[in-house]
Amino acid sequence: MQRRVKTHHLILMVMCLLYFIAYIDRVNISVAAPLIRDEMGLSNLELGLVFSAFAYPYAAMQIFGGWLADRFGPRKVLIVLSLIWGAATLLTGFVGSVIALLVMRFALGIGEGGAFPTATRAFTYWMPITQRGFAQGITHSFSRLGGAITPPLVVLIIALAGWRESFIVLGAVSLAWTVLFLFVFRDTPAEHPRVTPAELAEINAGRVEQPKKEKGPTPWGRLIRGMWKVTFVDFCYGWSLWVYLTWLPSYLKDERGFDLKAMALFTALPLMAGVVGDTLGGIVSDTLLKKTGNIRFARVSVLTFGLVGALLCMVPMVSMEDPLMAVLLLSLSFFCLELTNAVLWSLPIDIAGDYAGTAAGMMNTGFGVAGMISPVAFGFLIQSTGSYHLPFLISAGLLGVGALTALLIDPRKTVKRAPDTQSEGYRAKELQINASPGLK
Repeated sequence: MQRRVKTHHLILMVMCLLYFIAYIDRVNISVAAPLIRDEMGLSNLELGLVFSAFAYPYAAMQIFGGWLADRFGPRKVLIVLSLIWGAATLLTGFVGSVIALLVMRFALGIGEGGAFPTATRAFTYWMPITQRGFAQGITHSFSRLGGAITPPLVVLIIALAGWRESFIVLGAVSLAWTVLFLFVFRDTPAEHPRVTPAELAEINAGRVEQPKKEKGPTPWGRLIRGMWKVTFVDFCYGWSLWVYLTWLPSYLKDERGFDLKAMALFTALPLMAGVVGDTLGGIVSDTLLKKTGNIRFARVSVLTFGLVGALLCMVPMVSMEDPLMAVLLLSLSFFCLELTNAVLWSLPIDIAGDYAGTAAGMMNTGFGVAGMISPVAFGFLIQSTGSYHLPFLISAGLLGVGALTALLIDPRKTVKRAPDTQSEGYRAKELQINASPGLK
């Protein structure tokens, strides 16, 4: 007899596709960038502005998109957002000017900006407490897998048809995902006709508070106090990630001398290392939580280790003469960087609960602000110094600052619906899992 796939696992698969497709649509322009630059006569600084056009609305939509998901449910919000970014990707294939290109990238930022906070809000209800880190890790590993597949995929489409056709094809795939999500997803497990009582009990195991549609006024002050350090660490993390997502193909072509085919391959390798790092970071954090019951140790130890490891691999890469060794160090650095990603996205759920959408938006605003600055600053420094050395060293320095700040994060200080709820007692009850010794 064939085993039935649990509904919350099915939802997780659909969300993995969301992250996979979203990152393809986000990264595709960096692969096509050399061709777009030549066709439109762009400088490196202008190309950096095109890259960053995505980041401004992306940052602005983080908190707003998460708040919308908290208020109106992730299903409605994510359908609208995915329609926007799918259409923007498709229409990029028809742009005839730099202005039109900037407009499409801006629209893409609006669509994708609220998507991940909204997905995080969905996980608050759909994922058991002990699987949150894994859920965030596996979905973000699919995003990195999308980023890794993008270079060879886009190069293939370009070779067969052209860079414009690559955007048209990928935009159509994004719109197809929206149709799938519409039929599969519901805001809570209790609303889904496929969820059995046994599965509902499994999802809700260990919860003191059950899902509610009405949550009262958003506690902005407490959310800001609980999330600002996480947001700053996400900025430091995001600075380096944006470098990988926007400048890596150009770095490998201009600084390391790889041709188009080799550039596509060696752009994919670091991003594939990130796939492993994303999944492993979430698994390790959840395992530490189950074994120790200490949520602060489980989150902060993985976060700090990843940031320090990324720094230690990035610094020697800058002066490495062998191009292949440089790619290896870049891959190791990105692997360590991505160990932190599942933890960063789990912290809003740990800290904010029912307000996880808004909290996730606050956190990922750090990533969005980094996206406004990092690609442009990188392009300016390359153009000013004629080298990639200084931009990479600045990225490494920010990783160090982020690691120090991570040590100050305490996910035991939670935000609840009722301001007078004893958060320590709530968290202790919520984390009484199996035979774990309880929260420390």
